[in-house]
Amino acid sequence: MLTAEQAAAHLLQSDPRFELTEAVIRGVSYKVFRHAPPHLRAFLQSVGQAYDEHHDVLVYQDERWSYPEFCDEVQRLAHAMATQLGVQPGDRVAIATRNFPEFPILFFAITALGAVAVPMNAWWSSDELAFAMADCGARLAFVDGPRYERLMPVAERLSLQLVAVRDAEGPCRYADLRDQASHAGWPDVAIAPDDDFAVFYSSGSTGQPKGVVLTHRGAMSAVYSWLMLREIGLLLDAPAASQNSLPRSSWLLITPLFHVTALQSGLLLGLASGAKLSLLYKWDVQEAIRIIKAEQVTRFHGVPTQSADLMEAASRQAESLPTLLQIGAGGAKRPAAQVEQLANAFPGAAISTGWGMTETNALGITLAGEDYLAHPEAAGRLTPPLQEARIVTVEGQTCAVGETGELLVKSPANMRCYLNQPEETAAALQNGWLSTGDLACMDEQGLIYIVDRMKSIIIRGGENISCLEVEGVLHHHPQVAEACVFPVPDQRLGEVVGAVVSLKPGSTVTVQELTAFVADRLAQFKVPEHVWLWPEPLPRGATDKIDRRVLQAQCLAQLPEAELSQ
Repeated sequence: MLTAEQAAAHLLQSDPRFELTEAVIRGVSYKVFRHAPPHLRAFLQSVGQAYDEHHDVLVYQDERWSYPEFCDEVQRLAHAMATQLGVQPGDRVAIATRNFPEFPILFFAITALGAVAVPMNAWWSSDELAFAMADCGARLAFVDGPRYERLMPVAERLSLQLVAVRDAEGPCRYADLRDQASHAGWPDVAIAPDDDFAVFYSSGSTGQPKGVVLTHRGAMSAVYSWLMLREIGLLLDAPAASQNSLPRSSWLLITPLFHVTALQSGLLLGLASGAKLSLLYKWDVQEAIRIIKAEQVTRFHGVPTQSADLMEAASRQAESLPTLLQIGAGGAKRPAAQVEQLANAFPGAAISTGWGMTETNALGITLAGEDYLAHPEAAGRLTPPLQEARIVTVEGQTCAVGETGELLVKSPANMRCYLNQPEETAAALQNGWLSTGDLACMDEQGLIYIVDRMKSIIIRGGENISCLEVEGVLHHHPQVAEACVFPVPDQRLGEVVGAVVSLKPGSTVTVQELTAFVADRLAQFKVPEHVWLWPEPLPRGATDKIDRRVLQAQCLAQLPEAELSQ
């Protein structure tokens, strides 16, 4: 039986897709894939060999696209943008829609022209959208109905042309551009591997969102790293799970395509894997179950809340969902108690987790299967073969095994820069190493544990407390649905632990019982001194993570000022 390291070495030597070489990018030397497609247009052309006339590439409700049909629409839109809308290489073109099929088509059409796609957060307000449009300099935006209404009042001020998509009404429409364009083949535009392909905006939880500039090589580095990891898994499972015995890949994309997790590790990796891709307009567990059954979905990947929702709904309806082979999570850490629950609920599926950032094209750390079940608190291992990682002290020294420090990562998948923010870029990127802002440690087995965000540490009387650690214990309580932990100012200790807890329906647990539960499992100084019982699901931010800052502000507003005085 091969080890993971042996399987990786075998693929590097035997599979031309993963052959490595060196490249100097912006003055820094990196390991890169020698034969990866140089840009996204070439990538889309290359994946055609994985599809035939009997297999769909994209499904949305009752609409379906074969690979030739998908490429034809991409080419038509690219031709229309170039000839009718004047889009040129380097132009930034915004997409502000929910998960409609027009999104991936537009994404590939824009990048096929050498232009830069700017996916906008569909949950943003008019002001937030206007800020990002001005920040990236977009003069053209493809928008659906709600986004059209939000942008209309500011479009003239921003010199922004809006193109109506799907349910939007306007003088310039996506459908007209598509239908009127002749089939002109692929654009003949030179695109270099290190040209920009997209600007993704961070969630902006600490202020205005930051534009993260990503390159074609960065995206391909991430996709082919995940593809190699998939091939390693097939080698380790052989011969019981040979390629011929596996069902046709069918992936359900449930998280918004305006985030890297859905677009890079969902859409792009799905295409590279020859998967049928079914789009979900917005999260709806009943619709997700319907699609899983109808489309024989094999891969389900979302934030932890969504896999928990799926597990509970499937249990209520006595649905086993046997086609699922993988249930993954990203964007936030899955509660450790949920890992075994999912494995028991879906015994035919490998449960997996991943850590990545917008700044890394979502490439980072992964953990799956028995390894994840054995180490449910871990983030996983660094995805091979391009990445390097270091965990460092405040002084920049490498941490010893088990010691906590900041996680740094280096790979060609890292961002080029923060748009219009040279000082932020210089602080985050040094000699190719990206400062992640995450506190982490590594054990003797090479497993990396994300301890917390650097700004999500509670310092109580000089003792550091991880918000995630306290949340993890609260999630183990059988009557707790969700929990969020944050610092509460304290006159004597500086900060103490505060927690908001959303209980499961019918729960009768008290605050005293919850704090006693934590006290039985953690040191006393980590026990929440302020607990709020929340009567509904906890509020979430743009990436569907629990919005710690909003909850903290709302809860602190309920406390007497005397308790908050410093």
